[in-house]
Amino acid sequence: MKVVTTREELRTARAELEVGPDTAGGDITVAGAARPSGVGRRSVGLVPTMGFLHEGHLSLVRRAREENDATVVSIFVNPTQFGPSEDLEAYPRDLDHDLALLDGAGVDLVWTPQVEDVYPAGFDTYVTPGGVADVLEGARRPGHFRGVATIISILFHLCAPDRAYFGQKDAQQVAVIRQLVRDLGLPVEIVACPIVREPDGLAMSSRNTYLAAADRPAALVLSRALQAAGRAWADGEGDAEALRTILRDVITAEPRAVVDYVSVADPRTLAELTAVDPAVGALASLAVRVGAPRLIDNLVLAPRA
Repeated sequence: MKVVTTREELRTARAELEVGPDTAGGDITVAGAARPSGVGRRSVGLVPTMGFLHEGHLSLVRRAREENDATVVSIFVNPTQFGPSEDLEAYPRDLDHDLALLDGAGVDLVWTPQVEDVYPAGFDTYVTPGGVADVLEGARRPGHFRGVATIISILFHLCAPDRAYFGQKDAQQVAVIRQLVRDLGLPVEIVACPIVREPDGLAMSSRNTYLAAADRPAALVLSRALQAAGRAWADGEGDAEALRTILRDVITAEPRAVVDYVSVADPRTLAELTAVDPAVGALASLAVRVGAPRLIDNLVLAPRA
């Protein structure tokens, strides 16, 4: 595994990944179009992270390795996606542990830049996404998705991946990045991977480390609420407000939990729905404060057969 820091080192190491046989086989499908891979054209999968890795991140790495000839991981706590009231310096970090995990997972290349490597002196160009970034997390964290769209654009440019892998837990982030790729015609296939959960159902997240011991059981209310809404959807409930009420009622029954938002929205635009189209389905999502941390989770309400 090669670890690099600067943009120049990354460009050189990325170019070296092009040399060698294509082991994935078949054609590479990018942005809806197939192009031949073949010997001498190695496919590359990218897994962007902010570090402090857990099994959720490693599941993305495994998927990238299965589907590509080479795997690149970035580790960068991106300051432009943190708001004024969010403590950037408190974000958990353990680079040595992260690198050991990635080495054991068979990653080929890791980029661990400093802030000045990503945003050089005089940096003044940002990518501002549209309406899909203005609701839910975007409404509560102004500027957050501008930071996300900017760093992802930089990563796609420098790493030139065929595919990029993201966790479905950050469903709005996935929707924003898919819109970015569509709008700018970027030749990257976005792969959303299933949420990885603890045995008790809590979605894995770096923020779970902030949960006090007394709050850890209460945090399960997020997955319970989503499961309740999922059951109602499976039983034929299609009224979006009724589904949102189920989410709220389950959460408010937990005294240690405080609802930030509940949502039943169009899975692509994240516009709130009145009625869920059985042929399309919806995204049920929520943000809940349990003790100190604010946790998010979601469930795809799949189209009914």
